[in-house]
Amino acid sequence: MSTATRTPRATVEEFLRITVEGPREALADCFAPDAVIRIPFAPEGVPQETVGREVMRERMKVTAGLWTFHAVDGVSVHETADPEVVIVEFRVHGRTAASGEEFSLGYISVMRIVDGLIASTRDYGNPLESAALRAGLSFLSE
Repeated sequence: MSTATRTPRATVEEFLRITVEGPREALADCFAPDAVIRIPFAPEGVPQETVGREVMRERMKVTAGLWTFHAVDGVSVHETADPEVVIVEFRVHGRTAASGEEFSLGYISVMRIVDGLIASTRDYGNPLESAALRAGLSFLSE
């Protein structure tokens, strides 16, 4: 299926499939070239805004060796009055590469999907879960 004919729901499903199956940098292929990724409650050291698919791809390559994701569950895709906008709830489960420690992170993402590609997203993760993961990866803040 071409991205131009892919529904927002199918785009989300592809995004979540690649999250688990990888490779990590392939997530960038779900985004429009000029996509804007916002993380309003980003922890210190994490940019609140990323612009551009290739910037995101490079960031994914850099973090690819830090952790792996092995499952996504609790997925709910909520369609809105705007056919391009969906709200996605999900939980991703993974393991840190250094210690093998398991983790689980909950997210809500508000995505605008145009022609089968994510044009923008606002990602809201649980800050307590993110802080615990970052504490386990303390070298990120050095």
